[in-house]
Amino acid sequence: MRVSTKGRYALRMLVDLAEYQGEGYIALKDIAKRQEISKKYLEQIVPVLNKSRILQTNRGFQGGYRLAVSPEKITMGEVLRLTEGSLSPLACIDDDKYIECSRREDCSTLYVWQGLKKVIDGYLDGITLQDILEHKRESYSNDYVI
Repeated sequence: MRVSTKGRYALRMLVDLAEYQGEGYIALKDIAKRQEISKKYLEQIVPVLNKSRILQTNRGFQGGYRLAVSPEKITMGEVLRLTEGSLSPLACIDDDKYIECSRREDCSTLYVWQGLKKVIDGYLDGITLQDILEHKRESYSNDYVI
């Protein structure tokens, strides 16, 4: 499994929204500037996130984006499945797009790939946007100079 730029940027965008959630709707240009991501690229990611329960949009002069749910309820796994599709290392074990393999019954490595999928899902579903924010704050609080 390889995470694309789209997945990485979607996570950065959502972490930014979580960090500034107290400021209401955030303009895409502000997110783009803070995250050093092209506004055009973020405009391509927004429709994917808009289809989910994660993002709220407000149009107009004071418009922008904000999280529709609290950062504790949004996992990395959820975001990456929205942007990447599947997190499965192989199509033959993908829950959504299961592909029948003629060797499945005799596949001596199937359990390895199933185990890897379980580890990937468990790890990414166990990390929330709130966890990322807290880790970021801890990193900054330990970064001091005398």
